[in-house]
Formats: sequence, C-alpha cells, structure tokens
Amino acid sequence: MKTSLSFLLVALFGFTPLAEAQTKKNTKPAATRKVARPAARSSAPITNANSRQQLARALELARGGQYQAAATSLYSLSRRPDLQADRAQIKYILGLMLMEMKLNQTAAFQFVDVIRLNHPKYTRLAVEKLSIAADTLGDDTLLNYALNRLNISEVPAANRDMVWFRVGEVKLKNKDYAGAQDAFSKVRQGSSYFNQATYNRGLALLEMNKVDEAMGVFRNLLALRSKAKVTDTNKVAAQLALARALYQKGDWEGAVEAYAAIPRDHVLWHDAIFEQSWAMLRSARFRSAMSNFQSLHSAYYEDFYVPEALLLRAIVYLYICKYDEMEKVLQLFEKTYGPVSGQVRDFLNTHKDSMPYFQEAERALQARRGKSNAQARLPTLVMNSALGQGNVRRAFSYLRVLNEEQARVEANYPFKSSPMGQYAMKIISNRKRNTQLAIGDMVKAHLTNIRTELRDLYEQAGFIRYEMINGQKEVIKKKIAGKDIEEDAVDEDIARSFYVQNGYQYYPFQGEYWLDEIGNFHYLGKSSCE
Repeated sequence: MKTSLSFLLVALFGFTPLAEAQTKKNTKPAATRKVARPAARSSAPITNANSRQQLARALELARGGQYQAAATSLYSLSRRPDLQADRAQIKYILGLMLMEMKLNQTAAFQFVDVIRLNHPKYTRLAVEKLSIAADTLGDDTLLNYALNRLNISEVPAANRDMVWFRVGEVKLKNKDYAGAQDAFSKVRQGSSYFNQATYNRGLALLEMNKVDEAMGVFRNLLALRSKAKVTDTNKVAAQLALARALYQKGDWEGAVEAYAAIPRDHVLWHDAIFEQSWAMLRSARFRSAMSNFQSLHSAYYEDFYVPEALLLRAIVYLYICKYDEMEKVLQLFEKTYGPVSGQVRDFLNTHKDSMPYFQEAERALQARRGKSNAQARLPTLVMNSALGQGNVRRAFSYLRVLNEEQARVEANYPFKSSPMGQYAMKIISNRKRNTQLAIGDMVKAHLTNIRTELRDLYEQAGFIRYEMINGQKEVIKKKIAGKDIEEDAVDEDIARSFYVQNGYQYYPFQGEYWLDEIGNFHYLGKSSCE
C-alpha cells in the first residue's frame, strides 16, 4: 500500500516548493530588475513559504507511511488561509491518510469538503473515495450523497461492482424496480457483492410481477451455492425467496415443498414454517398446518411477534369445526397481545422524542446479547420485532462501526489530544448522536405500525369469533334435530405401530416441548365437520 500511495502522492503533488521557486526566480541580474511599486491590496491570500515547506514535509511523511503524523500536519495546513488554493488537494490527501488509519467516518468528511469545493480534478477522485468509505461504514446518507455525484464509467474496475450494487439498493428502496434489476445485473460473478445482488435482483423482478424470471434467478443462486453448507445464509435466503415466488404464483403445493427445504436450525426457519402454514391452508392441508402450529406456538418461540399465526390457527380450527379449540386460541391471542397493545400505546403516548426509543432498543439488544440484565419497558417480543427490521439492523451496524472508530482514536492518546484527534472525536460524537436519533425514529415508526396492526387484527379476531358462534349455532341445531355429528379421529384407522415403524415418537402431548422435536409434530386431532 505504501508504494502505490507514494506514486499517488507524487502524481497529485508534483509541484516545486515555493521557497525553491523563489530562489530560481531571483537569479535574474540585479541591473535588469525593476524597482517594484507598492502592490495594490488584494483579497487573495499572500503565499507563505513556511507553509509550503511544512506541506512538503507532510507529504514526505505520507510517502513514508507515517499516516498519523501526516494527518496531524495536513489537518493544520488545511485550515491556513495562505493555502486556500491548495485546500482541495490537502483535504483529499488528508482523507487518504485517515482511511489508512481506518478512520473512515472522519475521512469521509474530508472528501465531502473536497466535493463542495468543486475542484476540477479532486472532486471526481473524492467522490470515488467517499463511496468506498461510505460502503465500509454502511452509511446510507453519505453513500447516496456520493452516488448522486458519481460517473460510474470513471470508477476503477475494482470498485465498480460495489457501486452498481449500491446503486441497485438505492433504486430498490425508491421503488424503481426496473432500474434496480438493471443495476444488480451489472454486478459480476466472483464479486463479494454478487450473491446479495443476485438475490436483490430476484426481489426486484418479483415486485414487477415477473415471477418466472425471478424464480430462475433464485434457482441460479441456489445452484451456485449448492456446495455450501446447509445453513449457508445466501443458500437459505434463496430457497425462502423461491418458496415465496411459488406462493405469489399461486402454486401452493410447490410452495409447501420449497418451504420444507429450509433447515430447522437456521434463523429463517420460523418465518418459513409460518408462511408454509398459509400455503397449506390455501391448499386445504389442514392437518399439516395444525402440525406446524404446534411448533410455531411452542414455548421456544414465545418471544417471537407473530399475532397473525394465532388467528391463522383459529381459522384452520374453523374449517375443521373445532370450535372449542378455536375459542382457546382466540383467548390466547387476547391474553398475549392485549397487554402488548396497551404497553405499546402507553409508551407511544408518553414519549414524543426519539432518544427513549433508541434507549429501549439498545437495552433490548444488550439483553439479547447477554450483556445486560436491565428490564425493558416494552415486551421482549415487540423489541425483537423492531430489532429485526432491516433499516434498524443496518443503523445499529453503522453505530457499531462508529464506536469502533471512536475506540481507535481514544486508544491513541497522542493523536486524540491533537487538533486532528479532537476534530475526529467531534465528528464521531455528532454522527453517533444523529444515528441514535435515527434509530429512535425507526423504532418509533415500527411501534406505531405494530399498534395499528394489532388494532386491525383485533377486528379480524372479532369477525372470526362471529363465524365461530355461527358454527356453534349450527351444531346445536343439528343436535336438537337429532343429527349429532360423529367425531372421527383424522388418523383413527392407523395403529400406533405405524408411526413407530416409520420413525415417529408416538405419545400424547402434555404441554412439554423439546427443542429436537420442534418441526416434527404430527397432528392427530379429530374433525368435527360432517
């Protein structure tokens, strides 16, 4: 890196120090020199030979790989009025030094300053470096700022995949699905961004309702990851996306089969089994859906926010006329999510600022990692849902990077005590606070959505209960007319030995769950319909 950086610095600062230039200029014979008249006052700064000499020494430090010393000196020089004409160059080199010190946030601000100076040469270079620094940080704001000013054709090939990927992300976020698909398709295979770009390209195609084309993209990604381990996240995400595409297409049986390929020991399995239950309901596979609910509603998943799963279970009971079980599920929904709705409502009404929401999220995150025993004011299942949101995860990741950069500065006392170090600490501190407030806003918005969603789900629960009462009335009418419904077990004609011989553990459920049994339940309930 030192060698390449040295060549870069020579190319950027190939000037002769002013002191030397003045010496050569004054070798003209004294007899031919004219007496200088007093110069008129000018608003332009007077060049200082000492500043030029210090700049030359700073560049020598940079060429020699002494990044900290060079950065400290360049920061001081960038503030001098007599070097105003060279400020874009100085700040650009300062940004390079800070990147070498892994202080990407502080470096990014130098590149932003260069861009604002609109220098004909260094602005383009600064935009390129800013995009790299912002990508490393995961800072969407800076990244968008850079991408809006970037000419991708001028970006070096080594960084072009990253730029196309980030352009695709921005377009996907802005719902420009055609543009996103096109940008993601330009990320080359072999790039570290390729797998995610391929996955996002499939998502963009689904948004355009090009389901078959999207399925082809996901199948290609699965083929590329065929040799990866079963729990490889790219592989699992592609499989889940394929299942969702089949569901969107209306191929319920195909979706059920695709969901079944998600491994149970992956974090996405819970989402998969819930969505698979919907596909089973749509294909009238009620017994299979009930088997899934036994896993979904086990104690192991009690901290998962899935209110819709309880209502879906109640609907399945409605289809098989199990009204007593249906009543129990509706009561469980009200018992579980009634207090949740109230706590979320009270928190939203009490706290208007963003910081309490960030603090609640931070508390929940530390508790999840086992680093804190502090009691959260909101239910764990609600905070787990908030922490699982993509924008919240990304913002916390950015905050972690800022904390790491701050730790690097604080661990280097000579640098921290310098004007450059104090400036870096100020930048990082401001960015941390702004990020915390942004996370607070995200969490608040998610809690607002939860509150609205629970209100709607309570209305749906009321409709489901109404249908349950109607069904119960019909049963009573038939009993009065002497037409009792005979309740037959779904698998009543199959002996216990059948299950034992086929590898099942057959015993009545008594309210206990074991982790290795999750996903292996087989519903043997009775149908109460004619």
